[in-house]
Amino acid sequence: MDSYIIALGWLGIFGPLALSAIGSVIGCARAGQAACGAMLDIEGGYGRYVGLSALPSSQIIYGIVVMFALNREVTEATAPGLFSIGMLTGLALMICAIYQGACCASAINTSKSKPEVFGLSVAPAAIVEGFAVFAFVFALVVSGGIPPG
Repeated sequence: MDSYIIALGWLGIFGPLALSAIGSVIGCARAGQAACGAMLDIEGGYGRYVGLSALPSSQIIYGIVVMFALNREVTEATAPGLFSIGMLTGLALMICAIYQGACCASAINTSKSKPEVFGLSVAPAAIVEGFAVFAFVFALVVSGGIPPG
C-alpha cells in the first residue's frame, strides 16, 4: 500500500506538466487549424492569427513552474498533498488551455470577416488565461504548506 501512496505523490509532481502539455497541444491545434483556414480567406495580416494560435501554450509554462514548486522528497506524509495540488492544478490548466484554444479559434474566425473586432474578440481568451493564472498562483501558494519531505 505504501508504494501506491508514493506513486500518487510522484504523479502529483509530474501531473501538472503532463496535463498542461496535453491541454496546450489541443488548444494550439484547434486555434492553429482556424488560423490556417482564415489564411485562405484573407490577403494579409497572417501574423496576428499565428500569434493568437500560440496563446494556449502559456499553460505548459505554468505547469512546468508548478512541477518545480512541488518537486521534493515524496513520503507518505507529503504524497497526498502533492497528488491533490498537482493533479487538480494540472486538470485546471489542461481545461483552460483547451477552452482558450476554442476562444482563439472563434476570435480568428470572427476577425477574418470583420478585422476591426480583432482586439475585442480576443477578450474571452484573455479571461480564460486569467483563470489559468488563478490556478497557477493558488498551486504555488498552497504548495508552500507541504512539508519539504
